[in-house]
Amino acid sequence: MTILVKLDDSLNAWGIIELQGDLESRVGSSLESQFVGDLHYGFQSNGVPILIIGHHILYGKCVTMDKPYAVIQKVGDENTSGGKGTQYLVKALVKQKLLFKIRPKPIIAATPGM
Repeated sequence: MTILVKLDDSLNAWGIIELQGDLESRVGSSLESQFVGDLHYGFQSNGVPILIIGHHILYGKCVTMDKPYAVIQKVGDENTSGGKGTQYLVKALVKQKLLFKIRPKPIIAATPGM
């Protein structure tokens, strides 16, 4: 069986965030489409990715993946594309990931008068 893969003209570069351990909601609900935390990465953080989740801060690093991932979209099927078989369109390539593997550190705010 032949699978046709076409590259999109406006191919994007995506990234992955990898966390070591579990990320759970306090109420036990799904985290899908929910705000999880703030990611700071770039000039302000001196190139070190910083992830703030609740009262915890995580420091990470940017890693190039050994085997890149492709984000694909199915655009054709055997019945609808004139008998050409199933076709896929590559929407993005994932070549880098932000790796957070060190335990989170608690954020302790200083109170006035102490």
